[in-house]
Amino acid sequence: MSSTDSERTSRREDSGEITLAEFQNLIREMYYEKDIARGIDGTFMWLVEEIGELASSLRGGSREEQCEEFADVFAWLTTIANIAGVDLSAAIRDKYGSGCPGCGSLICSCRDAEKP
Repeated sequence: MSSTDSERTSRREDSGEITLAEFQNLIREMYYEKDIARGIDGTFMWLVEEIGELASSLRGGSREEQCEEFADVFAWLTTIANIAGVDLSAAIRDKYGSGCPGCGSLICSCRDAEKP
């Protein structure tokens, strides 16, 4: 393990938290070669399968199963972002960092019939 890997691991162990950027990098480090070989279409199919598993867990799974499925969905979404070259932190900051993208308020005041 490199000193950078060690520092990153110990930071996560100290705080018990992982930032979005750290998570995206972690997924990239673990799976990027396989993900590129699979491509966006194949990876999207895995995401859809995980969304189905999340739906099932929300209808009748334990809290632990729900947490695992949320993590899986997020990991596969992150994988697609990596393949597409999208920095999730920047994308989220740009779209939601100043409030609701529909009305611009920090607390959404969009009509219920509108997105979001």
